[in-house]
Amino acid sequence: MLKPLFLTNRFFLSFGGLAILFVLSFWAAPLFPVVQALLVLLLSVAILDGLLLFSPKMVVKASRKLPKMMGLGDESAIKIVVENESPYPLRLRLIDELPVQFQKRDFQQQLQLKAGEHGQTAYTVRPGERGSYAFGHINLFLSTAIGLLERRLRLPAEAEVPVYPSVLQMRQLELRAMDRLAQQPGIKKIRRIGHSYEFEQIKNYVRGDDYRSINWKASSRRGALMVNQYEDERSQQVYAIIDKSRVMKMPFGGLSLMDYAINASLAISNIVLRKHDRAGLITFSDKLGATLKADSKGAHLNKILQALYKERERQGEADYELLYQATRKLIGGRSLILLFTNFESQFALERALPMLRRISRTHLLVVIFFENTEIRGFVEQPAATLEDIYHQTVARQFLSEKGQMVQVLRQYGIQSVLTRPEDLSVSTVNKYLELKSRGLI
Repeated sequence: MLKPLFLTNRFFLSFGGLAILFVLSFWAAPLFPVVQALLVLLLSVAILDGLLLFSPKMVVKASRKLPKMMGLGDESAIKIVVENESPYPLRLRLIDELPVQFQKRDFQQQLQLKAGEHGQTAYTVRPGERGSYAFGHINLFLSTAIGLLERRLRLPAEAEVPVYPSVLQMRQLELRAMDRLAQQPGIKKIRRIGHSYEFEQIKNYVRGDDYRSINWKASSRRGALMVNQYEDERSQQVYAIIDKSRVMKMPFGGLSLMDYAINASLAISNIVLRKHDRAGLITFSDKLGATLKADSKGAHLNKILQALYKERERQGEADYELLYQATRKLIGGRSLILLFTNFESQFALERALPMLRRISRTHLLVVIFFENTEIRGFVEQPAATLEDIYHQTVARQFLSEKGQMVQVLRQYGIQSVLTRPEDLSVSTVNKYLELKSRGLI
């Protein structure tokens, strides 16, 4: 019966003060009956407080509003609506049972509601891994204006929300990557080189158009500058290949490198489909994972989303010979391959290089790997001691080695992108648009 009843700080302060007065009454006898009367009054008030809290009229409801799905690494808003249907004003302490993935044990919200009033509180969460997130009960701790006691209400509100690769980031990049919005921050405005494109239409000249595209005959007829507009070549195959070995488990900014690669793969697949090319997906480590052949059908992006949702990092090393065999078997015709991986040393690259070279003979291969932003931040800090100078020298050598890897790949005709994890999606889209503008795919 008393399990949902709790004593508040006000209760302990009040009875603690009475205890001090009882001690003082040993030296001031006239004070003793006054303290006794205060004790009876305080007990009566506490009983009244308890009767109000457990009155049948004490009806409080709460409901949680969750999104249908959350995006990996995105801020998601959670709303909780509380209804005070009792005839008393209440102070409420709300504790929501958050999914275990958030590891947040100090979450609580404070509310004050008048009689018959509805209130709302909201908070945001940022999922750091894919999967199903289970929300539990809503716990309300009620106290009246007296405030000596608290009653706990545990309201059933169990619900599960899936966390998918970030659709929000995908949509944002889609808007920024389209030609008409390509000047937005992050996405580069790529000038087309040559005319390996299909003729689309003649349009009015706009500042920034390539003057070599001016149609002089049409301009003379219209009395205004007109330019030929060309359409990008379509139906090219673009494969996102994700290394899901142990080197991709390294965390940066709350997400693993593989999670960054998954978000980027979804974003670039969407751009590829919007550009009327065909998007495909392969994941690998010591064995093959998801394999989706390049396609451009309407439901194909959802297939990619579902496949990425299920992928998990593995403890083994990446088998690049297996990857080479998979590209020969699964990818027909010359394609653009965007390989998301990570090399932490020159030796690691040298081990994979023979297979990468063999893949690049058949396909246009782009190796996308990561700059260690924590080491970069350490190098940029001022050195205070001789030991700091030594550590920063080693760190600079490590960063320099990453740059050397780019040169080695370029030496063998392999395209590469070295990027910060948080810039991965934008860097990948920029590389795809650059290659497309150069007519390489």
